[in-house]
Amino acid sequence: MPLSLDELESHLFKCADIIRDAVDPTDYKEYILPLVYYKSISDEFEKQYNENVEEYGEEFARRNNLYDIPVVPEGYLWDDLRAVSDNVDETLNESFEALTTENPELKGVFRADYIDADALDDDRLGKLVEHLSKYDLDRDSVPPDMLGEAYMDLVRHFAEEEGKSGGQFFTPPHIVNLCVRLVDDFEDGMTFHDPTVGSGGMLIEAARYYREEQGGDPTKMTFTGQEVNPDIAAIAKMNLSIHGLDGEIEREDSLSSPAFTDEENSELTRFDRVLANFPFSADWAKDELQDDPYERFDWHEKLPRADRGDYAFIMHMAKQLKRPDTDKGGGKAAIVIPHGVLFRKHESRYREYMLEEDMVEAIVGLPENLFQNNSIPSAVLVLNTDKPAEREGEVQFIHAADEAFYEELSNQNELTEDGLDHIVSNFREWATEERVSRTVSLDEIRENDYNLNIALYVDTTEPEEDIDVEEELAKLRELQAERDEIEATMNEHMEALNYE
Repeated sequence: MPLSLDELESHLFKCADIIRDAVDPTDYKEYILPLVYYKSISDEFEKQYNENVEEYGEEFARRNNLYDIPVVPEGYLWDDLRAVSDNVDETLNESFEALTTENPELKGVFRADYIDADALDDDRLGKLVEHLSKYDLDRDSVPPDMLGEAYMDLVRHFAEEEGKSGGQFFTPPHIVNLCVRLVDDFEDGMTFHDPTVGSGGMLIEAARYYREEQGGDPTKMTFTGQEVNPDIAAIAKMNLSIHGLDGEIEREDSLSSPAFTDEENSELTRFDRVLANFPFSADWAKDELQDDPYERFDWHEKLPRADRGDYAFIMHMAKQLKRPDTDKGGGKAAIVIPHGVLFRKHESRYREYMLEEDMVEAIVGLPENLFQNNSIPSAVLVLNTDKPAEREGEVQFIHAADEAFYEELSNQNELTEDGLDHIVSNFREWATEERVSRTVSLDEIRENDYNLNIALYVDTTEPEEDIDVEEELAKLRELQAERDEIEATMNEHMEALNYE
């Protein structure tokens, strides 16, 4: 009987129970995710190898060009690992190193050092390997889409285990889905980029959406990302690979060391779609980037504050969008932002630039407490360098922070399916709806000194309930009668006590 998604997820989650108390919860992902990835590669390679032996013979069966996955070196298949009972930590380290040597594209993917984790002894590691051996993870046994979904759930599970710090590499799925839908209408050949890619959730969701909602083939798209944290960048690489996507993840800070560039023309590589949830109000290397060779921060002569890099990230992403004058079409971005970006006074100069360039298509205000690491309300900024003619000179504001759009969970809020559909429907239809959305002319925004506070354009106050005058008067008379009765009783008591 085929393995169900629930069974697979439960199976993978139990890995954490095996190493619980041996390593800190913040390190679960470093030791478990690479093993799951290794197991899936080994199982699929072994299946393809046997097929190649039948077709080409043993002499040619290991030729790299016969495989669409990393090649597992001889002696390092999963069953070889499983046969080891002593010094399992050394064997795992050696196996990952051999796999990387055989497949240079995996450089930087496997960063865990099992020898360094003293509490992960032979017994625990042996149990972990044996537990993962329970099911085959080749593509015939577990379709890549299902394995990828289970892998993402495992990433999410570990983010929840980590609590606040985990939110730094994992954006809740409902927010990711919203961002993707706000820039949809994808086509084969499109390029997607996330400059603060985390574990790769934005890119994975874009691929899923194209496949499941538009009936497309995401293997005909290109997915790239950049991540400053090397451990999280490794997870993103494994994530793309498990999902069978054509992608490249580079490590380093996108602002200080952008990896996707056209050095010949001193420009950033431009993409069809940019999706991102950057670290809110983080420090950035302002002094080092005063004379940026890519001219990213030229929206005003004054750069954003060194201790508040929000607009530095937004400028960077705007430069990464394709332009109709040079790229035969424009690009779109959906960027999760803190609300302060919309109205902080000293940043009006940056708002003025992007508004006058007419690249702001929409702003969606979200509820508070959506993220594990941040309870403040946020928004999604939608940029479009080639807005449709009917949307030129206008910005749509959507107030989705009302209770109709989300539900309260035990530790955070979550946008509902109906809430997501409501947002996307209003955006696609460019609708104006009382207390929810409104399309606003650039002239009106100019009159407000480029302030983009949603409350300036959409009435976000709760409507007052209609008053039934007769009913309220009846209540008043009832209360007056009660007061008269209490007052009479009090007077009787006062007289009995000889108080005047």
